[in-house]
Amino acid sequence: MATENSLKIELWPGRPFPLGATPDADGTGFAVSSDVADGVSLCLFDAAGVEVQLPLQEEDGIWHGFAPGVRPGQRYGYRVFGPYEPGRGLRCNPHKLLLDPYALAIDGDVTWGDAVAGYAPGNPEAMSELDSSPYVPRSLVVSSDFDWGADSAPAVPYSDTIIYETHVKGFTQRHPAVPPELRGTYAGLATPAAIDHLTSLGVTAVELQPVHHHADDAFLQSKGLDNYWGYSTLGFLAPHATYSAEVRAGRPGGQVAEFKAMVKGLHAAGLEVVLDVVFNHTAEGNHLGPTLSFRGFDNPAYYRLMPDDPRYYRDTTGTGNSLNADNPICLRLIMDSLRYWITQMHVDGFRFDLAVALARRHGQFDRVSAFFDLVSQDPVVSKVKLIAEPWDVGQSDSYNLGRFPALWSEWNGRYRDTVRDFWRSHDGTLPDLATRLTGSADLYGPSRRRPNASVNFVTCHDGFTLRDLVSYDHKHNEANGELNNDGTDDNRSWNCGAEGPSDDPQIRELRACQARALLGTLLLSLGVPMMLGGDEIGRTQSGNNNAYCQDNDVSWYDWDAADREMLAFVRELIAARRRHPVLRRHRFARGAPEHDIRWFGPAGSAMTDSDWQSNEARSVAAYFDGARDPDLDERGRPILDDDLLLVLNGWWEPLTFTLPDVDGPRAWEREINTFSGEAGDSARRAAPDGVAAPDGGAAPDGPPIGPLAAGESITVGPRSLVLLRAARSQTAGNAADERPVGS
Repeated sequence: MATENSLKIELWPGRPFPLGATPDADGTGFAVSSDVADGVSLCLFDAAGVEVQLPLQEEDGIWHGFAPGVRPGQRYGYRVFGPYEPGRGLRCNPHKLLLDPYALAIDGDVTWGDAVAGYAPGNPEAMSELDSSPYVPRSLVVSSDFDWGADSAPAVPYSDTIIYETHVKGFTQRHPAVPPELRGTYAGLATPAAIDHLTSLGVTAVELQPVHHHADDAFLQSKGLDNYWGYSTLGFLAPHATYSAEVRAGRPGGQVAEFKAMVKGLHAAGLEVVLDVVFNHTAEGNHLGPTLSFRGFDNPAYYRLMPDDPRYYRDTTGTGNSLNADNPICLRLIMDSLRYWITQMHVDGFRFDLAVALARRHGQFDRVSAFFDLVSQDPVVSKVKLIAEPWDVGQSDSYNLGRFPALWSEWNGRYRDTVRDFWRSHDGTLPDLATRLTGSADLYGPSRRRPNASVNFVTCHDGFTLRDLVSYDHKHNEANGELNNDGTDDNRSWNCGAEGPSDDPQIRELRACQARALLGTLLLSLGVPMMLGGDEIGRTQSGNNNAYCQDNDVSWYDWDAADREMLAFVRELIAARRRHPVLRRHRFARGAPEHDIRWFGPAGSAMTDSDWQSNEARSVAAYFDGARDPDLDERGRPILDDDLLLVLNGWWEPLTFTLPDVDGPRAWEREINTFSGEAGDSARRAAPDGVAAPDGGAAPDGPPIGPLAAGESITVGPRSLVLLRAARSQTAGNAADERPVGS
């Protein structure tokens, strides 16, 4: 450890707030929190890497100082002097250079070895005297200057939101229209080619897998892999440097302005930016993990420790540690991070990984926990999209779907499971499918929440892609180096007759039909749909359902092999959703006596209790009344729509449906047909070979179908759905809402 003041800096007292490194015209203020330290030194590094240590002053647990003349770009860290007593949960060690928990940018990587551990090699109870400085990254002082121009948040209502989950690198790394130097970067995601794909698809929000600065771990590096997904955070206010074209070009710290420019570009296209954030654990692992930041400042403040032996960590995340959202220091970091990304980086919302871990009070999930209270009262954070992954790991109360408070939406895992089961012909799923289609009122209605509390999804980053869901019965994760033991075995998938790639045209067509049915269900359900990026072009991971460490062709989008027919179909599906406000209503659809939704069997008669209770029921038609009790627009006018009939056939054979009588004449026209993949006014009636088309229609090679009336029949292909529309007469000021989504 160097002590000579090679930078010739005189440290002034400074102020305890704001935390982090704050530059101004005269220099930079530094402040960091620790209630257990006996002393904290600010460590500055000159261009040659020579370190100077400057002791900070303490005030109410905040250690602070002001360094005149220090400018943006300065590399720095901290050393903390205090007790190293693992048995009491205290792990201060001045031999370890620590990252600022509030660093706005980070430069460098972790080089794994004994020096980054806080304990002596082979003896966790003894303090290590090995200097970690040569092996750990540096914090960077960053300027907040950026020309946002006329940037404004798209502010798309939840009811109009369509989320596209993707990865900054994976989306653009192989995109032929993205300049090579920008592929895999924030700048690449803001190129015209990337934005054109998103806007032409029709989605409204991009949900990015973690962009907080994260670390690879020694286990993966030893196998030639890395932490591609990024769920291993080191800096909660710093954009990950590897995704920056500026950093690649030799300009450390440029990732901050580059991220801002990406957000600005996406906003200009009307797209919101939602961040997947990991406030449940860090990259420091368990008691044998490295000392890189939080552990060395104030271990009991940042982590949940075992009360009977605080040398060990309470792990509700499966990663070795859990952040201590019971502690004010940790809570302040979380809330300051959220506010920073909203106010300074202009993001529009967050998806909270393993969110239950944040809401534990004294170890138990509590929907009125301190974290929820702080969020609900915060004038900044409470105004953006807040999406929970409503579970954590390994606890008796880990699964809390439907239990989050107002303001929160949730990844609806039950929706995913039910939709997958229905389309793989699992018995007894029809009643639950009907509930999921209409917003999951059983989960969110009792707490007076709305359908928008349900983020519906069929696939996400964690599991099979859509192509793999219909191509594999079993996971194939051998490339992860864990003997295929990682990743879930509960895939609810069906390979359609062959495991993996197949040249059989019937299997290939069946898989395409299954994929269209799954996406059709997702995009025509009440709630907020989230699709996994790449599903629209048929992306495959070759059966890997846990590609967290595959920073390669397994995970990167193969744009040259894009399924153009699927892409066109998904665009039509999203367009249909955006055309029909009845599919985006703010309230739950209701049955009799309101009749804004009614259920019919294949014969055209209303579904009975015995129909629903049949274990082999696999077909139903849902009627949506587009005019009854509609939502109101911002001026108080009713948002009317055409009537819709959503017809689902879960059988493996075609099924004829008689169109029901729904109180008055209707002229039904087909908009979506997942069996044929046709959509829009030119859609043809789906009829398998050897199956006659119903009266008034035509076989697939015939002319377009004319309108159908009640009592006429329509044949729905096997394992497919059809969306029919009956136009209502429209008068001025009382028409279906045709405004663009978000207007």
